[in-house]
Amino acid sequence: MDTNIILTFTGADRIGIVEEVTRLLLNRGSNVEVSHMAHLASEFAILMLVSLPSEQLAGLETDLQSLIAQGYKVTTTRTKQTDAHAHPGWRPYQIAVRGADQEGIVHEIARIMREQGINIEFMDMHVAQAPVSGSPLFNMKGVVAVPPSLAGQSWETALIAVGNRLNVDVTVTPA
Repeated sequence: MDTNIILTFTGADRIGIVEEVTRLLLNRGSNVEVSHMAHLASEFAILMLVSLPSEQLAGLETDLQSLIAQGYKVTTTRTKQTDAHAHPGWRPYQIAVRGADQEGIVHEIARIMREQGINIEFMDMHVAQAPVSGSPLFNMKGVVAVPPSLAGQSWETALIAVGNRLNVDVTVTPA
C-alpha cells in the first residue's frame, strides 16, 4: 500500500540539489505526483506531493537526514491525496491579478476568498520590472474552488472591487 507525503525542502541553492533529493526518493520507490520548486533570493525551495510504498517511509526519513546534516530544512507530512472531486459540485475558477506592486495585495485577495468561503487551490505570484519604466509590477495567477452556494452571487464583484481599490487589474474566468 502506498503512502502519500508532502515533502518540503529549503536551503542554500546549489547545482545538483534537485538531483540529490529526487535520487533519495527514487531509491525508495517513490513517485513525485506534484512538485513546485523555486529559487528565492539565495535559497532554493521544494514542495512535493510524493507517493511511496508504506514500508519505505521510515527509510526515506533516515535518508533525508543526510540533507539535514548539510544544513537543509526538510519535513515530511503524511497526507491523503485529493483532487477536484474532494469538493463535489464546487467550480474551479482562474484568478489573475496584475498591477503596480504594493503591500497587502495578497492579503486582500485572500481575505475576500476567506470571507466568501472559497478555497485557494493554487497561487503563484512574482514581481517583475515594467519594460519601459522599470517600476515593479505585481503578477499573480491562481485557481480557486467556489462552492455551489455562491453560483451567480457577487463574489467576483467583491474581488474586482478590491482590485479597483488597490489599482490592480483582476480577472476571473472559469477554469
